[in-house]
Amino acid sequence: MEILNNLWLAVSTPNEGLMNVITIPGTVIENLLLMFLFLATLHISSTRKQRILYIIYMSCVSLLSIYLIPTPFNLFINYIMITLLQYFIFRNSILKSIIASVLCIVIFNLISIFILNPFITVFNITIEQLNSILIYRLSYILTMYLLTFIVIITLKLKHLNIHFLEDIDKKNKFIIIFNLLFGILAIILQTIILFYYVNNLPILITFLSFITLLAYFVISIYSLTRIFKLILTTRKLQSAEEYNHSLRVLHDSVRAFKHDFDNMVTTIGGYIKTNDMEGLEKYYSELVDDSERVNNLYILNPEVVNNDGIYNLLTKKYHEADSKDIKVNITFLLDLSTLNMKIYEFARILGILLDNAIEASSECEEKIINIIFRNDTKNHTQLLIVENTYADKTIDTEKIFEKGISGKENHTGLGLWEVRKLVNKNQTVHLRTIKDNKFFKQQLEIYYK
Repeated sequence: MEILNNLWLAVSTPNEGLMNVITIPGTVIENLLLMFLFLATLHISSTRKQRILYIIYMSCVSLLSIYLIPTPFNLFINYIMITLLQYFIFRNSILKSIIASVLCIVIFNLISIFILNPFITVFNITIEQLNSILIYRLSYILTMYLLTFIVIITLKLKHLNIHFLEDIDKKNKFIIIFNLLFGILAIILQTIILFYYVNNLPILITFLSFITLLAYFVISIYSLTRIFKLILTTRKLQSAEEYNHSLRVLHDSVRAFKHDFDNMVTTIGGYIKTNDMEGLEKYYSELVDDSERVNNLYILNPEVVNNDGIYNLLTKKYHEADSKDIKVNITFLLDLSTLNMKIYEFARILGILLDNAIEASSECEEKIINIIFRNDTKNHTQLLIVENTYADKTIDTEKIFEKGISGKENHTGLGLWEVRKLVNKNQTVHLRTIKDNKFFKQQLEIYYK
């Protein structure tokens, strides 16, 4: 009986030792729940190694902040670390990392605000007693963790995944990030006020605080969804405009072929009758060039190039090269929806490689660019190949990737330097640079399992 009395006394009175004992497992469980929350809701793919690393680093930071920084200011460090670990471990963009942090912060604070004041009122205790007496503290955090777990299960059962575009323009990205940071600031202030004045706040005030925070969360998600839909619609309109332009050119080309068909047959017949094989070969090669141009325009189709951003970029660069009398040959045998690389980074690399190819080939007598998208299933590799004719045969294939190196006047020389940075960020991506007497070739290799 005395043992039970001593045990009850230990858990029902302030006991710093016992509080320290539950801090470590409590911190690990909390970070596990938060990780599963943003992984499920934001549809983030992850490996077992990434998840373990995240829990280890985040738990260590959380524990250090608890012992070194006064509550609730230690929460700021945790919020910052959630964002940084999202970026460095899960390889998410800054935007997606901030959204993951906001998601965790808002849901956890919503649950905290929802139960804290009622919990204190029902048990008739102060915030100091809640943080120092094991039975109250344990009951409170278990309730929080249970409600968080219910939220995660509900989101999974409802298949609620927040899908958004990462490759958006800087202006929209700045607006979204500013809005999210402002929301984080509001939540931090809310947390500080609740921590210091919860004993003096009536339940009605905390309920209104809960409703306000919930409204912010819902409106923010709604606004983000609307912004992403608007951006996606704008891209589809741009794709439609580019496709209409390609169709007009294709239509004009087909009409020209139809109009000249009889003349072509007559011309071919003339070469055959006179047995002028050399002239026929020359005429045939010129005819094939026109046919290939029509074939390329057929390939520039949103149904073939199944990504609006890449389609718009490819179409724009094709017409830019065509205006400079550069012959562009396109082979597209790749499903971009399965690309094992962030589409934003892929688009940046593609844009830089095409700009360089157009610039280099425009200076040659024979102006040719070959663009190939294909899947090498044997080597589990997705390939982007851009090769072009070039004039400077002495070009150094290593030096061109250095910062500030450019063979052109008034050029910054940052293009290929940026490409190398993007390639080095991805362990599954490699770039091969090859040259021969005719073509300068850049081969981007994206490996997948």
